[in-house]
Amino acid sequence: MRSLVCVVDDDESVRESLPDLLREFGFLAQAFPSGPAFLESDSYDECDCLLLDVAMPEMTGPELQQVLKRQGRATPIVYITAHADNDVRPRLIAESAVECLFKPFSQTDLLKALNRAMGKREES
Repeated sequence: MRSLVCVVDDDESVRESLPDLLREFGFLAQAFPSGPAFLESDSYDECDCLLLDVAMPEMTGPELQQVLKRQGRATPIVYITAHADNDVRPRLIAESAVECLFKPFSQTDLLKALNRAMGKREES
């Protein structure tokens, strides 16, 4: 069974392009414009990994991660961000993110991060 990767990003171009790439990698993919939209979706219970933007207007990626933790969800998270702030990455990884990729990132780096995330999911 193929794993479902959910993309949560307020940037429409990311929501349109990333799912196509994820499908090329062999994953199922679903995209959402915000954390609340993801939380209200049917994909919430099915999601095997989150590709999560750090900075979004309605609910930030880290805020969504905290909601998931409070609900007992251990969904692996790969953060993606356009803000190349070197302090952000170590903080997010310390909060149990699998990876934090700075946009634009390579397909290879994304696939490596997703493979690590799926391995982490299988361990839990």
